[in-house]
Amino acid sequence: QVQLVESGGGLVQPGGSLRLSCAASGFTFSRYYMYWYRQAPGKEREIVARISNVGGETYYRDSVKGRFTISRDDTESTVTLQMNDLEAEDTAVYYCNVPIGDSGYWGQGTQVTVSS
Repeated sequence: QVQLVESGGGLVQPGGSLRLSCAASGFTFSRYYMYWYRQAPGKEREIVARISNVGGETYYRDSVKGRFTISRDDTESTVTLQMNDLEAEDTAVYYCNVPIGDSGYWGQGTQVTVSS
């Protein structure tokens, strides 16, 4: 069965950095785009970044461009999100997603809190 397990969240001061990882299993990882989403309290879940399956083409929401970097390792079936220059507005639960089936599969999420 498809499993996605996120890690790497935590509490960081504004301007700090975190590196999130998502370990995937149960599907042929190299065949799929991979996504990072986030959901802040009281807000809808939103896409943060995406990486393609071939060529590693990336997409970022405007508010994180230049600060976040998504990457993947098909040999390890992992996708990472390097987050630099974090802002209070980045506080959210971050989720890994793979678009398989009607609604895709989600990890359990990892909390990122940016606060002084």
